[in-house]
Order: sequence, then structure tokens, then C-alpha cells
Amino acid sequence: VQLVESGGGSVQAGGSLRLSCEASGRTYFNWVMGWFRQVPGREREGLATVDYRGRTAYADSVKGRFTISRDTAKNTVYLQMNSLKPEDTAMYYCAADLRGGIWSRPENFGYWGQGTQVTVS
Repeated sequence: VQLVESGGGSVQAGGSLRLSCEASGRTYFNWVMGWFRQVPGREREGLATVDYRGRTAYADSVKGRFTISRDTAKNTVYLQMNSLKPEDTAMYYCAADLRGGIWSRPENFGYWGQGTQVTVS
């Protein structure tokens, strides 16, 4: 299984970015997918998750600003990020296959992408 993120970059505060994560290999349509972020020296933070029915959950820090969605036919999950703030600066990671437990805990996901950097100034 491979997860490849794209769409990161540099943006001014108040701007928007849309991250994409394409899954390939032995994937399953019913996997729960998630987005996390991490800054150096801090734990990886769960941001949002979506199941195969499109049900979503968000961390309080991004609720109302970020939107997670998925295109099952394309094996792709997206994270639309609006009203970006400097504190959103981080490496953003896609995760797949929630294996039980709390979705916001990174150790509960089975597969990870390499990450895409988001910088907000």
C-alpha cells in the first residue's frame, strides 16, 4: 500500500490550500482515512477522518476551517483547508486503515504517506 500526498506549499494567512492523498496497491474501499500534521518536537496531531460512507470527524483546532472528503472511485482523500493561520504550519500526513481505537491517535492507523509541507506566513 502506498499513500502519496500532494498540494502542500506556502500561503499567506487567510488563504486556502487543498491537499490530496492517493492510495495505491492493496487498498480497501471501506478503510477509514485520516489527515494528521506534525511540527518538529511535537506529537503528530489528528485533524480529520472520513469513513467509506462519508461520515467525518474533526479536531477542534480545525473544525469549521478544514473539510475532509474522499473519492472512493479514485482511491483519493482530500483536505480542503481554508482560513489558514501561521499555527497551521506543519508537515501534513495522510493515513489509512484505522484498526480500532480513537481515530485521532496515529498509532491506530496502519499506513502512512511521506507527508507534504504546509507553510503559512
